[in-house]
Amino acid sequence: MAKKNEPVYLKKWHRWRYKNTTLLFISLGIFIYFVRTPAVDSFIKQIGTFGYLGAFVTGIFFVSTFTAAPAAYVLFNLADHQHPLEIAIMAGLGAMVGDYLIFRLMKDKIFEELQPLLGNLQQSPYVRKLFKTPYFAWLLPFIGAAIIASPLPDEVGVSMLGLSKIRKWQFFIVTYALNAVGIYIIVSLARL
Repeated sequence: MAKKNEPVYLKKWHRWRYKNTTLLFISLGIFIYFVRTPAVDSFIKQIGTFGYLGAFVTGIFFVSTFTAAPAAYVLFNLADHQHPLEIAIMAGLGAMVGDYLIFRLMKDKIFEELQPLLGNLQQSPYVRKLFKTPYFAWLLPFIGAAIIASPLPDEVGVSMLGLSKIRKWQFFIVTYALNAVGIYIIVSLARL
């Protein structure tokens, strides 16, 4: 809520409709900048020395576009000390938590802000026709799940699941299973 004696830029910020979306892009920019520093890279690699806890934390980092490569490197290193199935179970749990954090942020904040823009897009007769097809209801979560299972960024797949009518427990099962299988494949390849 804007106050009476606030500076003009704060009043504008309080009235700005896309606060969370703007903060998301700013934080991603800052995050990209800091991930490339040697200190953060070293920190991410140190996480792998903490055994199961390290696998869990690495799983959280594994789902983000910007930290997937260092996290995969940590998982490769964990393969020297732990069994691939153990790593997949723990890192899969971490990845599920990371995906859920993305899911909540996207569904609660970003989609809410972008709803008016998406509403305008839905006025198009082609888009409206697409949304009304019987295949769209199951195709959107299927494509989202395929993206989560692939090396593509989880953010896109999680966003698709967020747009679908998937229940929370279904989201947990799908993201855990897909991430655990993907991590198991990566860690198994490291042991070859």
